[in-house]
Order: sequence, then structure tokens, then C-alpha cells
Amino acid sequence: MKLLTSSSLRIIRIPSPVFFFIIPSSSSSFKKKKRTMVTSTSLSNNISDSSSSSSCSSYTTITETITFEREIKKSKFIAIAGSITDDQSAHSFLTQVKDSRATHNCWAYKVGDQYRSNDDGEPSGTAGKPIYTAIASSGIDRVMVVVIRYFGGIKLGTGGLVRAYGGVASECLKNATTHLVKSKISIALEVPYDLLGVVYHQIQSFQVENIMQDYDTDKEGITIVSFKVDYDKAERMEDAVKANCSRQLVFVRQ
Repeated sequence: MKLLTSSSLRIIRIPSPVFFFIIPSSSSSFKKKKRTMVTSTSLSNNISDSSSSSSCSSYTTITETITFEREIKKSKFIAIAGSITDDQSAHSFLTQVKDSRATHNCWAYKVGDQYRSNDDGEPSGTAGKPIYTAIASSGIDRVMVVVIRYFGGIKLGTGGLVRAYGGVASECLKNATTHLVKSKISIALEVPYDLLGVVYHQIQSFQVENIMQDYDTDKEGITIVSFKVDYDKAERMEDAVKANCSRQLVFVRQ
């Protein structure tokens, strides 16, 4: 049986739970797998967007769809907020709530560091951007807000539109019930057969999910155990495993 030494220890931290690649150490037998990264497409040509690869260990989102309505100088504004996970779910939410009879269906959404907004015919920067500002200020993530306007005959001006769209979006989110969601990361480690019992006992005490085991490692007496764990528990879980095993193990965070 080939034993792992302390020189083989290599913990790689890759905090994003969305897109990842396994980066094995030179002594690791992890098989390289080709993964396809899918980038989201825009909902409309008239949008503002921004994205980044960073992510948070947890986020706050709304528990259910919420609606807020206000009349401003005879124009009716209806804000509808809903939980989303990506560009596709945002598109579905917009399709579900928008009203083709309305004068404008303006919107914005935020998923992690990615956000997009749409003025839907209103002067540039007077609708989608203030809606997004309301989302960002609320601290709520994975959320989309659509503000439907029925024009009442009185023009509000640039400043009035910004206050109207941003105001109803903000009030809508203030009325929403929220909850905290903890992100999970995938971890894999090479384990000698005789340490499987110890490793399983330790990782299960941290409420890990989706445990899988792969014996096709090209190393005699070695198997690969993979699972998902809460981001904020990963460090303590690794320390617990290392403290209770007689040999060093190779961890790979995905």
C-alpha cells in the first residue's frame, strides 16, 4: 500500500460554488474532467450589466414574490419582486409578471456580483438603474424587481422618474420576507481504505451532502471521497479530519 506523506498535502481554495475546475497536485491521482462554462445571455439589447467571478459564502434573498403599488401624479407604478438564481430564471420571472398593456415594464436583478437592468423605453438611466440601486441598498441577493408603469398623462421628468422607480422598488423590498442561504462548496480527498471509517465519521458530523466514492484512482488502496459542505464549515471540517487521521490527506476544494 502506498502511503501519503506530508509533502503531498495541498489544500486548494476555490470559493466560487458556481463554476469550477479541479486543479490536482503533481502527486494527486484525480482524473481531469472537462467542464463547460456557460455564460448567460442578455434579456434585451437595452440593458446595463456587470459581472465578476467573486462570490459570497452566504446571501440573503426573499422567500416569496412580493408586490407594492403606488400612484404618482396619476401614473400607477407596480413593483413586483421575486427570487431568481440566474439569467434564465430572471427571464422566466419577467415573462410571468410583465403586462403587455402597460406603458413600461422596467426591471433590474442581482445574482452575486452580476446585475442587469432595463429602462424599457424610459429615458436612459431613469428606471432600470434606480431599481438596481434599490436592490443593492437592500442587501438582498438573487432577486429581480420588475416595475410596471401605467402612464397617467403627466410627465414626471428625469428626476421624478428616478425617484418613482427607485422608490417603489425600495418599498417593495422593505416589505419582503427574507432568509439567509448558506452556499455550499464541493470537496474531494484521497483516502486510504483503512481510514475510510474515521473520515466518514468526521465529515458526517458536519452535515455534508451528496457523498460519493470513487475507487478508480490508479493508486493501490486509495479511494476518492467527494461531498458538499457549507462554506463556513469547510475549514473546521478539514481540521477535524486531519486531527483524527494518522496520515496527511490531500484535500481539493472545487
